[in-house]
Amino acid sequence: MNNLTLIIPAKYEMESLPTVLDEILKNSLGYKLKICLSKNDLETINAIKKYPVEVLFQKDHGYGAAITEGIESDTNEFFCIFNADGSFNPSELPDMMKLMQEKNLDFLFASRYLKNSGSEDDTLLTWTGNKIFSLIGRILFNLPISDILYTYTMGRTSSFKKLSVKEKDFRLCVELPIKAKKFGLKFLDISSYERPRIAGKKKVSAFRDGFLILFCMLKLFLLK
Repeated sequence: MNNLTLIIPAKYEMESLPTVLDEILKNSLGYKLKICLSKNDLETINAIKKYPVEVLFQKDHGYGAAITEGIESDTNEFFCIFNADGSFNPSELPDMMKLMQEKNLDFLFASRYLKNSGSEDDTLLTWTGNKIFSLIGRILFNLPISDILYTYTMGRTSSFKKLSVKEKDFRLCVELPIKAKKFGLKFLDISSYERPRIAGKKKVSAFRDGFLILFCMLKLFLLK
């Protein structure tokens, strides 16, 4: 699958990212690996020096900026957003890619809440917030996404570039599927299992980011 680039946003992931890369490369199917991070994150940069990866220094700050800049700068046919904390399982990638091609999809959104899925990292607070925002997505946009805040997403690079994604932070997680729906692109939910993170803490502030995500969804609704 040398036509697939894993876009890996990283921020102070010096403990987990080498383990993640080892796992990916151990069973590599030819993925291109692009690490997107700040040029000031020297510890993470030094931790991955020996790995055959492309390092992209992001121009803007934020998780969303890292993802967008990584995808916008790529030329492969397909991309997959892949977290650096070990919570995403690379063994799911071949089935995701197969479904993308068989169904001729623009995007594939992984979900922890479908049959045969789950999470070892979700909390009651994040579960509740995700259910609420996924419901808002269905009500406002008729969006058939069951896990709107989960960013394990595969897509066609050309399809992403059509969307002109603007959000620089975690709001990208709702902007992407909402714009995909607005543009009439073809996408599906697929079961996924979220593993416990290897190290570190969640970089999302539940209440602050929750408010920003809600505002973003309302803004996208009013702009339709």
